[in-house]
Amino acid sequence: MASSRLPILIALAFSSLPFVLSHSNRVMWFQDFFPPNVCPINAKASTFYGIMFDAGSTGTRIHIYTFVQKSPENLPELEGEIFESVKPGLSAYADQPEKGAETVKKLLDMAVDAVPPHLWKKTPVVLKATAGLRLLSEEKAQALLSEVKEVFEESPFLVPEDSVGIMDGSHEGILAWITVNFLTGQLSGQNQQTVGILDLGGASTQITFLPRFEETLKETPGDFLTSFEMFNSTYKLYTHSYLGFGLKAARLATLGALNMEVVDGQMFRSSCLPKQLEAEWHFGGVKYRYGGNKEGETGFKPCYLEVLKVVKGKLHQPDEIRGSSFYAFSYYYDRAADTNLIDYERGGVLEVRDFERKAKEVCDNMERYNSASPFLCMDLTYITALLKEGFGFRDNTVLKLTKKVNNIETSWTLGATFYLLQSLGMTY
Repeated sequence: MASSRLPILIALAFSSLPFVLSHSNRVMWFQDFFPPNVCPINAKASTFYGIMFDAGSTGTRIHIYTFVQKSPENLPELEGEIFESVKPGLSAYADQPEKGAETVKKLLDMAVDAVPPHLWKKTPVVLKATAGLRLLSEEKAQALLSEVKEVFEESPFLVPEDSVGIMDGSHEGILAWITVNFLTGQLSGQNQQTVGILDLGGASTQITFLPRFEETLKETPGDFLTSFEMFNSTYKLYTHSYLGFGLKAARLATLGALNMEVVDGQMFRSSCLPKQLEAEWHFGGVKYRYGGNKEGETGFKPCYLEVLKVVKGKLHQPDEIRGSSFYAFSYYYDRAADTNLIDYERGGVLEVRDFERKAKEVCDNMERYNSASPFLCMDLTYITALLKEGFGFRDNTVLKLTKKVNNIETSWTLGATFYLLQSLGMTY
């Protein structure tokens, strides 16, 4: 369990200012994200909490945020976060929803210990599922969510009406952008220089940034733009979530197994894998058999050609991002740390070309990396192709890879918790 108690002022966050967002396809796009009318929390409490679950494709994570109101005259502070995760994700329990809910209950038990008993009934708990559940049938996804809702209702916490659901991918990117730019102090002061974010999950990938040029806005599809007001400023974000382009979904696509009905004993092969490899892999509740090309080529060049088919011409490429810097996290971070491109604890700063260099090194010397994941070559090559051919980044585009800013996880969950507490009548 990781925790932090570094006070971070959230003085400006959603204080007396409206937090109004609009999306081309919906008005007040948060309207269905969290319930608008729930009994307000007692404003006299000096300490209050918010519990947010991130049900991703590869794992379920709990974020327990602590906020402190030191006096009625002062605005609250974000005092810290308790974070923990379990694997696999809920989607792995598609045929056993009760077992999936048990993993949530184990995490929720942490919150029972972390939150003082007298505040249980005033502490909201919410779970939002991301790409993993979006890939399941509606029937199976709803069965999982129903079991989770039952776990919440049996807990001592405040359970909003819409406490469990599947999040729209674009919301995920926007809320993560708010989190990162809030934690880095980019949403306050006169000289705001916001940063873009790149998130690579198991089933989907998101890109979100604030365009600086009118030309970008004109050339961008309308449903990629979302406007909102905050800190006396209006922001119009470029944001999009690409379902099926997460790291693990991309593995299936490269193998030719994505969205396929898998036949018993069927083998999927790739030049991105060691020649003699034959193994099994479970993802999304399905078992896949995979292996290397025993007779064909292996290495970076043939692997890149395979991966290129997955991303080439499939993603929108705004020209502006080529000269911008971005924060990148999730699997961008993990694969960089796995190959010593960055320090696992501290993160680091890379250029796009660093991923390509490492992909070539791993793919052309797979025997040296046989103790690592058999997918390491494929993953690094996919990240390279996604950044260069998918999004259109330059080789020298700077990426800052991090898991935390000021000891707080760089996740959409903090941005979501801000809105949740506001919808419950909390004022900042």
